Amino acid sequence: MSLPRRALLLAASAVLLAACSPTPAAPPSGTAAAPASSITELDYYADEQGSAAWQKILDACASQTGIKIERQTVPTAQMLPKVLQGASSKTLPNLLFTDNPTLQQVAATGALTPLDGYGITTDGYYDSIVKAGTYQGKVYGVAPGVNGLALIYNKDLLTAAGVEPPKTWDELKAASAKLTKDGKYGLAFSAIPSEEGTWQFLPFFWSNGAELSQLDSAQSVKALQFVTDLVNSGSASKSVVTWNQNDVADQFVAGNAAMMVNGSWNLARLDEQKSLHYGVVPIPVPQAGAKPIVALGGEVGAVPVTGGPTQQAAGKVLSCILSEPTMLEWSKAHAYIPSKTATAAKFGAEQPAMQAFVDEVGTARSRTAELGEKYPKVSQALADAIQAALTGKQPADQALKAAQQASGS
Repeated sequence: MSLPRRALLLAASAVLLAACSPTPAAPPSGTAAAPASSITELDYYADEQGSAAWQKILDACASQTGIKIERQTVPTAQMLPKVLQGASSKTLPNLLFTDNPTLQQVAATGALTPLDGYGITTDGYYDSIVKAGTYQGKVYGVAPGVNGLALIYNKDLLTAAGVEPPKTWDELKAASAKLTKDGKYGLAFSAIPSEEGTWQFLPFFWSNGAELSQLDSAQSVKALQFVTDLVNSGSASKSVVTWNQNDVADQFVAGNAAMMVNGSWNLARLDEQKSLHYGVVPIPVPQAGAKPIVALGGEVGAVPVTGGPTQQAAGKVLSCILSEPTMLEWSKAHAYIPSKTATAAKFGAEQPAMQAFVDEVGTARSRTAELGEKYPKVSQALADAIQAALTGKQPADQALKAAQQASGS
Protein backbone atom coordinates (compact mmCIF):
# COMPACT_ATOMS: atom_id res chain seq x y z
CA MET A 1 0.00 0.00 0.00
CA SER A 2 1.84 0.01 -0.86
CA LEU A 3 0.73 0.86 1.62
CA PRO A 4 -1.15 -0.35 2.10
CA ARG A 5 -1.89 3.87 2.01
CA ARG A 6 -2.67 2.94 -1.50
CA ALA A 7 -6.40 3.80 -1.63
CA LEU A 8 -8.48 1.76 -4.09
CA LEU A 9 -11.52 3.41 -5.62
CA LEU A 10 -14.61 1.26 -5.18
CA ALA A 11 -16.59 3.04 -7.84
CA ALA A 12 -13.97 2.32 -10.49
CA SER A 13 -13.76 -1.27 -9.34
CA ALA A 14 -17.51 -1.72 -9.62
CA VAL A 15 -17.46 -0.50 -13.21
CA LEU A 16 -14.71 -2.96 -14.03
CA LEU A 17 -16.43 -5.88 -12.32
CA ALA A 18 -19.63 -5.21 -14.22
CA ALA A 19 -17.77 -5.28 -17.50
CA CYS A 20 -16.84 -8.40 -19.39
CA SER A 21 -13.33 -9.71 -18.87
CA PRO A 22 -11.64 -10.58 -22.16
CA THR A 23 -8.57 -12.78 -22.22
CA PRO A 24 -5.48 -10.54 -21.82
CA ALA A 25 -3.51 -10.09 -25.00
CA ALA A 26 -0.16 -11.80 -25.39
CA PRO A 27 3.00 -10.05 -26.54
CA PRO A 28 3.83 -10.31 -30.21
CA SER A 29 5.11 -13.73 -31.25
CA GLY A 30 7.85 -14.58 -33.64
CA THR A 31 10.98 -12.54 -34.14
CA ALA A 32 10.79 -9.41 -32.00
CA ALA A 33 11.51 -6.06 -33.56
CA ALA A 34 14.34 -3.97 -32.21
CA PRO A 35 13.30 -2.15 -29.02
CA ALA A 36 12.17 1.44 -29.37
CA SER A 37 14.50 4.22 -28.27
CA SER A 38 11.87 5.87 -26.04
CA ILE A 39 9.02 4.71 -23.81
CA THR A 40 6.51 6.28 -21.45
CA GLU A 41 6.17 5.20 -17.81
CA LEU A 42 3.42 5.87 -15.25
CA ASP A 43 3.66 5.69 -11.45
CA TYR A 44 2.24 7.38 -8.35
CA TYR A 45 5.40 8.16 -6.38
CA ALA A 46 4.35 11.73 -5.73
CA ASP A 47 5.99 12.27 -2.33
CA GLU A 48 9.39 13.96 -2.43
CA GLN A 49 11.45 11.07 -1.08
CA GLY A 50 9.74 8.36 -3.10
CA SER A 51 9.71 10.37 -6.30
CA ALA A 52 13.42 11.20 -6.07
CA ALA A 53 14.34 7.60 -5.30
CA TRP A 54 12.27 6.27 -8.20
CA GLN A 55 13.63 8.84 -10.64
CA LYS A 56 17.13 7.68 -9.77
CA ILE A 57 16.14 4.10 -10.62
CA LEU A 58 14.63 5.16 -13.94
CA ASP A 59 17.66 7.26 -14.82
CA ALA A 60 20.01 4.36 -14.11
CA CYS A 61 18.00 1.95 -16.26
CA ALA A 62 17.68 4.50 -19.06
CA SER A 63 21.46 4.78 -19.08
CA GLN A 64 21.95 1.02 -18.92
CA THR A 65 19.46 0.15 -21.66
CA GLY A 66 19.90 3.19 -23.89
CA ILE A 67 16.13 3.73 -23.81
CA LYS A 68 14.77 7.15 -22.93
CA ILE A 69 12.04 7.00 -20.27
CA GLU A 70 9.39 9.71 -20.30
CA ARG A 71 7.94 9.58 -16.82
CA GLN A 72 4.37 10.47 -15.85
CA THR A 73 3.24 10.73 -12.23
CA VAL A 74 -0.27 10.99 -10.79
CA PRO A 75 -1.55 11.13 -7.20
CA THR A 76 -2.36 7.74 -5.68
CA ALA A 77 -6.12 8.29 -5.67
CA GLN A 78 -6.11 9.10 -9.39
CA MET A 79 -4.07 6.10 -10.48
CA LEU A 80 -6.72 3.39 -10.84
CA PRO A 81 -9.30 5.59 -12.65
CA LYS A 82 -6.57 6.79 -15.04
CA VAL A 83 -5.38 3.25 -15.73
CA LEU A 84 -8.90 1.90 -16.31
CA GLN A 85 -9.68 4.78 -18.61
CA GLY A 86 -6.42 4.21 -20.48
CA ALA A 87 -7.20 0.50 -20.78
CA SER A 88 -10.59 1.31 -22.27
CA SER A 89 -9.26 3.88 -24.73
CA LYS A 90 -6.03 1.97 -25.46
CA THR A 91 -3.91 4.91 -24.31
CA LEU A 92 -1.93 3.29 -21.52
CA PRO A 93 1.78 4.10 -21.14
CA ASN A 94 4.40 1.59 -22.24
CA LEU A 95 5.40 0.75 -18.68
CA LEU A 96 3.10 0.85 -15.66
CA PHE A 97 3.80 0.66 -11.93
CA THR A 98 0.59 0.27 -9.98
CA ASP A 99 -0.47 -0.85 -6.51
CA ASN A 100 -0.34 -4.64 -6.43
CA PRO A 101 -4.04 -5.20 -5.51
CA THR A 102 -5.09 -3.44 -8.72
CA LEU A 103 -3.00 -5.62 -11.03
CA GLN A 104 -5.61 -8.34 -11.53
CA GLN A 105 -8.32 -5.77 -12.21
CA VAL A 106 -6.25 -4.21 -14.96
CA ALA A 107 -5.19 -7.58 -16.39
CA ALA A 108 -8.85 -8.61 -16.54
CA THR A 109 -9.47 -5.88 -19.11
CA GLY A 110 -7.00 -7.46 -21.52
CA ALA A 111 -4.75 -4.40 -21.37
CA LEU A 112 -1.57 -6.12 -20.13
CA THR A 113 0.91 -8.56 -21.65
CA PRO A 114 2.38 -11.64 -19.92
CA LEU A 115 5.92 -10.96 -18.76
CA ASP A 116 7.40 -14.23 -19.98
CA GLY A 117 7.31 -12.68 -23.45
CA TYR A 118 10.19 -10.44 -22.36
CA GLY A 119 12.35 -13.10 -20.77
CA ILE A 120 11.25 -12.09 -17.26
CA THR A 121 10.98 -15.05 -14.89
CA THR A 122 9.84 -15.34 -11.29
CA ASP A 123 12.65 -17.64 -10.19
CA GLY A 124 13.78 -16.82 -6.66
CA TYR A 125 10.82 -14.58 -5.82
CA TYR A 126 8.62 -14.98 -2.77
CA ASP A 127 5.59 -17.03 -3.74
CA SER A 128 3.17 -14.41 -2.39
CA ILE A 129 4.74 -11.76 -4.61
CA VAL A 130 4.32 -13.96 -7.67
CA LYS A 131 0.66 -14.55 -6.77
CA ALA A 132 0.09 -10.81 -6.48
CA GLY A 133 1.13 -10.37 -10.12
CA THR A 134 -0.68 -13.41 -11.51
CA TYR A 135 -4.01 -13.45 -13.31
CA GLN A 136 -5.60 -16.63 -14.71
CA GLY A 137 -2.34 -18.51 -14.45
CA LYS A 138 -0.12 -15.97 -16.17
CA VAL A 139 2.23 -13.43 -14.61
CA TYR A 140 1.42 -9.88 -15.72
CA GLY A 141 3.25 -7.91 -13.04
CA VAL A 142 6.31 -8.25 -10.83
CA ALA A 143 7.42 -6.00 -7.96
CA PRO A 144 11.07 -4.99 -7.49
CA GLY A 145 10.28 -4.60 -3.80
CA VAL A 146 7.41 -4.75 -1.35
CA ASN A 147 6.47 -3.12 1.91
CA GLY A 148 4.50 -4.22 4.91
CA LEU A 149 3.41 -3.39 8.42
CA ALA A 150 5.11 -4.02 11.74
CA LEU A 151 4.91 -2.81 15.33
CA ILE A 152 7.15 0.21 15.86
CA TYR A 153 7.79 1.23 19.46
CA ASN A 154 9.43 4.04 21.42
CA LYS A 155 12.31 2.40 23.28
CA ASP A 156 12.53 5.09 25.94
CA LEU A 157 8.83 4.97 26.82
CA LEU A 158 8.77 1.18 27.02
CA THR A 159 11.92 1.08 29.14
CA ALA A 160 10.57 3.71 31.54
CA ALA A 161 7.36 1.70 31.95
CA GLY A 162 9.18 -1.60 32.32
CA VAL A 163 7.46 -3.01 29.24
CA GLU A 164 8.96 -5.48 26.78
CA PRO A 165 8.00 -5.25 23.09
CA PRO A 166 4.84 -7.40 22.85
CA LYS A 167 4.74 -10.59 20.82
CA THR A 168 1.18 -11.78 21.45
CA TRP A 169 -2.26 -10.19 21.60
CA ASP A 170 -2.37 -10.58 25.37
CA GLU A 171 1.01 -8.87 25.69
CA LEU A 172 -0.08 -6.11 23.30
CA LYS A 173 -3.24 -5.50 25.31
CA ALA A 174 -1.31 -5.34 28.60
CA ALA A 175 1.48 -3.19 27.20
CA SER A 176 -0.93 -0.73 25.55
CA ALA A 177 -2.84 -0.32 28.82
CA LYS A 178 0.32 0.21 30.89
CA LEU A 179 1.72 2.74 28.43
CA THR A 180 -1.51 4.77 28.33
CA LYS A 181 -1.17 7.67 30.76
CA ASP A 182 -0.79 11.43 31.01
CA GLY A 183 -2.86 12.00 27.87
CA LYS A 184 -0.72 9.62 25.81
CA TYR A 185 -1.88 6.38 24.26
CA GLY A 186 -0.21 3.01 24.30
CA LEU A 187 -0.99 2.23 20.66
CA ALA A 188 -1.86 4.06 17.45
CA PHE A 189 -3.07 2.67 14.13
CA SER A 190 -5.18 3.72 11.17
CA ALA A 191 -8.80 2.61 10.83
CA ILE A 192 -10.14 4.99 8.20
CA PRO A 193 -13.01 3.65 6.04
CA SER A 194 -10.94 2.76 3.00
CA GLU A 195 -8.32 0.28 1.83
CA GLU A 196 -5.88 1.88 4.25
CA GLY A 197 -8.02 0.87 7.22
CA THR A 198 -8.52 -2.65 5.87
CA TRP A 199 -4.79 -2.98 5.17
CA GLN A 200 -3.97 -2.15 8.80
CA PHE A 201 -6.53 -4.61 10.14
CA LEU A 202 -5.64 -7.56 7.91
CA PRO A 203 -2.66 -8.73 10.02
CA PHE A 204 -5.02 -9.21 12.98
CA PHE A 205 -7.72 -10.71 10.74
CA TRP A 206 -5.53 -13.19 8.87
CA SER A 207 -3.29 -14.08 11.81
CA ASN A 208 -6.40 -15.23 13.68
CA GLY A 209 -7.37 -17.60 10.86
CA ALA A 210 -10.06 -15.45 9.23
CA GLU A 211 -10.59 -15.49 5.47
CA LEU A 212 -11.86 -12.77 3.14
CA SER A 213 -14.45 -15.13 1.69
CA GLN A 214 -16.23 -15.22 5.07
CA LEU A 215 -16.03 -11.86 6.79
CA ASP A 216 -18.43 -12.85 9.58
CA SER A 217 -16.60 -15.98 10.77
CA ALA A 218 -15.88 -16.50 14.46
CA GLN A 219 -12.18 -15.84 13.79
CA SER A 220 -13.00 -12.56 12.09
CA VAL A 221 -15.31 -11.44 14.90
CA LYS A 222 -12.64 -12.21 17.50
CA ALA A 223 -10.04 -10.17 15.61
CA LEU A 224 -12.32 -7.15 15.25
CA GLN A 225 -13.42 -7.40 18.86
CA PHE A 226 -9.77 -7.38 19.97
CA VAL A 227 -9.06 -4.16 18.08
CA THR A 228 -12.35 -2.63 19.24
CA ASP A 229 -11.51 -3.40 22.86
CA LEU A 230 -8.21 -1.53 22.52
CA VAL A 231 -10.15 1.59 21.56
CA ASN A 232 -12.97 1.13 24.06
CA SER A 233 -10.51 0.64 26.91
CA GLY A 234 -8.71 3.87 26.05
CA SER A 235 -5.45 2.16 25.12
CA ALA A 236 -5.88 3.52 21.59
CA SER A 237 -7.48 6.83 20.67
CA LYS A 238 -11.02 6.98 19.30
CA SER A 239 -9.47 9.16 16.59
CA VAL A 240 -7.99 6.10 14.87
CA VAL A 241 -11.13 6.10 12.71
CA THR A 242 -9.96 9.39 11.17
CA TRP A 243 -6.18 8.89 11.17
CA ASN A 244 -4.42 7.77 8.01
CA GLN A 245 -1.00 6.20 8.29
CA ASN A 246 0.79 9.54 8.03
CA ASP A 247 -1.34 10.86 10.91
CA VAL A 248 -0.38 7.80 12.96
CA ALA A 249 3.29 8.51 12.33
CA ASP A 250 2.71 12.13 13.41
CA GLN A 251 1.28 10.94 16.71
CA PHE A 252 4.22 8.62 17.28
CA VAL A 253 6.85 11.22 16.44
CA ALA A 254 5.12 13.73 18.74
CA GLY A 255 5.29 11.25 21.60
CA ASN A 256 1.52 10.91 21.81
CA ALA A 257 1.68 7.14 21.22
CA ALA A 258 4.22 4.70 22.60
CA MET A 259 3.66 2.14 19.85
CA MET A 260 2.19 2.17 16.36
CA VAL A 261 1.26 -0.22 13.60
CA ASN A 262 2.83 1.29 10.51
CA GLY A 263 4.90 0.70 7.43
CA SER A 264 8.56 0.49 6.60
CA TRP A 265 8.40 3.65 4.52
CA ASN A 266 8.19 5.69 7.75
CA LEU A 267 11.63 4.66 9.01
CA ALA A 268 13.49 7.39 7.14
CA ARG A 269 11.25 9.96 8.78
CA LEU A 270 11.83 8.45 12.21
CA ASP A 271 15.58 8.50 11.63
CA GLU A 272 15.39 12.25 11.16
CA GLN A 273 14.21 12.61 14.77
CA LYS A 274 17.57 12.45 16.54
CA SER A 275 16.02 12.26 20.01
CA LEU A 276 13.66 9.43 19.04
CA HIS A 277 14.89 5.93 19.80
CA TYR A 278 12.68 3.34 18.20
CA GLY A 279 12.58 -0.39 17.68
CA VAL A 280 10.66 -2.61 15.26
CA VAL A 281 9.15 -6.05 15.89
CA PRO A 282 6.66 -8.19 13.94
CA ILE A 283 2.99 -7.51 14.59
CA PRO A 284 1.82 -9.46 17.66
CA VAL A 285 -0.11 -12.68 17.05
CA PRO A 286 -2.98 -14.39 18.90
CA GLN A 287 -0.81 -17.24 20.24
CA ALA A 288 2.87 -17.41 21.15
CA GLY A 289 5.04 -19.00 18.50
CA ALA A 290 2.74 -18.22 15.58
CA LYS A 291 3.85 -16.14 12.60
CA PRO A 292 2.01 -12.92 11.71
CA ILE A 293 0.32 -12.77 8.33
CA VAL A 294 0.54 -9.27 6.89
CA ALA A 295 -0.69 -7.96 3.56
CA LEU A 296 1.85 -7.28 0.86
CA GLY A 297 2.23 -3.64 -0.06
CA GLY A 298 4.12 -2.08 -2.91
CA GLU A 299 3.85 -1.71 -6.64
CA VAL A 300 4.13 -4.14 -9.53
CA GLY A 301 5.63 -3.33 -12.89
CA ALA A 302 3.55 -4.28 -15.93
CA VAL A 303 3.84 -3.88 -19.68
CA PRO A 304 0.57 -2.77 -21.32
CA VAL A 305 -0.49 -3.70 -24.83
CA THR A 306 0.80 -0.85 -26.95
CA GLY A 307 2.06 -2.72 -30.03
CA GLY A 308 5.29 -2.54 -31.95
CA PRO A 309 8.80 -2.20 -30.53
CA THR A 310 7.71 -0.16 -27.53
CA GLN A 311 6.51 -3.32 -25.77
CA GLN A 312 9.92 -4.95 -26.08
CA ALA A 313 11.60 -1.73 -24.95
CA ALA A 314 9.36 -1.53 -21.90
CA GLY A 315 10.15 -5.17 -21.12
CA LYS A 316 13.86 -4.41 -21.36
CA VAL A 317 13.55 -1.51 -18.91
CA LEU A 318 11.45 -3.62 -16.53
CA SER A 319 14.12 -6.34 -16.62
CA CYS A 320 16.66 -3.72 -15.57
CA ILE A 321 14.46 -2.53 -12.70
CA LEU A 322 14.07 -6.13 -11.52
CA SER A 323 17.80 -6.86 -11.55
CA GLU A 324 19.32 -7.53 -8.13
CA PRO A 325 21.53 -4.39 -7.95
CA THR A 326 18.59 -2.16 -8.88
CA MET A 327 16.25 -4.05 -6.57
CA LEU A 328 18.64 -3.48 -3.66
CA GLU A 329 19.11 0.20 -4.51
CA TRP A 330 15.34 0.80 -4.61
CA SER A 331 14.78 -1.07 -1.36
CA LYS A 332 17.47 0.88 0.48
CA ALA A 333 16.27 4.22 -0.87
CA HIS A 334 12.58 3.69 -0.10
CA ALA A 335 12.63 1.23 2.82
CA TYR A 336 11.13 -1.62 0.81
CA ILE A 337 11.98 -5.32 1.03
CA PRO A 338 13.54 -6.91 -2.08
CA SER A 339 11.18 -9.33 -3.80
CA LYS A 340 13.71 -12.14 -4.13
CA THR A 341 14.29 -14.30 -1.07
CA ALA A 342 18.09 -14.37 -1.24
CA THR A 343 18.30 -10.65 -1.94
CA ALA A 344 15.93 -9.90 0.95
CA ALA A 345 18.04 -11.99 3.34
CA LYS A 346 21.13 -10.02 2.36
CA PHE A 347 19.22 -6.77 2.72
CA GLY A 348 17.92 -7.63 6.20
CA ALA A 349 21.43 -8.44 7.39
CA GLU A 350 22.64 -5.05 6.16
CA GLN A 351 19.60 -3.10 7.44
CA PRO A 352 18.78 -4.23 11.03
CA ALA A 353 15.78 -1.89 11.35
CA MET A 354 14.23 -3.65 8.36
CA GLN A 355 14.71 -7.20 9.65
CA ALA A 356 11.23 -7.49 11.20
CA PHE A 357 9.69 -6.49 7.88
CA VAL A 358 11.87 -9.01 6.04
CA ASP A 359 10.85 -11.73 8.50
CA GLU A 360 7.17 -11.09 7.77
CA VAL A 361 7.40 -11.34 3.97
CA GLY A 362 7.76 -15.11 4.09
CA THR A 363 4.23 -15.50 5.46
CA ALA A 364 2.71 -12.36 3.90
CA ARG A 365 -0.29 -12.62 1.59
CA SER A 366 -1.37 -10.98 -1.60
CA ARG A 367 -4.68 -9.24 -0.99
CA THR A 368 -6.02 -10.50 -4.31
CA ALA A 369 -4.75 -14.10 -4.11
CA GLU A 370 -8.05 -15.39 -2.73
CA LEU A 371 -10.60 -13.16 -4.43
CA GLY A 372 -8.86 -11.71 -7.48
CA GLU A 373 -10.57 -8.65 -8.92
CA LYS A 374 -13.40 -9.03 -6.39
CA TYR A 375 -11.10 -7.90 -3.59
CA PRO A 376 -11.85 -4.13 -3.64
CA LYS A 377 -15.55 -4.65 -2.94
CA VAL A 378 -14.80 -6.99 -0.04
CA SER A 379 -12.12 -4.63 1.26
CA GLN A 380 -14.54 -1.72 1.39
CA ALA A 381 -17.17 -3.81 3.17
CA LEU A 382 -14.58 -4.82 5.76
CA ALA A 383 -13.42 -1.21 6.20
CA ASP A 384 -17.01 -0.15 6.82
CA ALA A 385 -17.42 -2.90 9.43
CA ILE A 386 -14.27 -1.76 11.24
CA GLN A 387 -15.63 1.78 11.36
CA ALA A 388 -19.01 0.63 12.63
CA ALA A 389 -17.47 -1.42 15.43
CA LEU A 390 -14.88 1.14 16.51
CA THR A 391 -17.39 4.00 16.59
CA GLY A 392 -19.92 1.93 18.53
CA LYS A 393 -22.55 1.97 15.80
CA GLN A 394 -22.71 -1.83 15.74
CA PRO A 395 -21.25 -4.72 17.74
CA ALA A 396 -18.39 -6.47 15.95
CA ASP A 397 -20.44 -9.53 15.01
CA GLN A 398 -23.32 -7.51 13.54
CA ALA A 399 -20.95 -5.19 11.67
CA LEU A 400 -19.20 -8.15 10.07
CA LYS A 401 -22.47 -9.86 9.24
CA ALA A 402 -23.52 -6.74 7.36
CA ALA A 403 -20.12 -6.65 5.66
CA GLN A 404 -20.49 -10.23 4.49
CA GLN A 405 -23.87 -9.42 2.96
CA ALA A 406 -22.55 -6.23 1.33
CA SER A 407 -19.47 -7.93 -0.09
CA GLY A 408 -21.41 -10.56 -1.97
CA SER A 409 -18.51 -12.97 -1.49
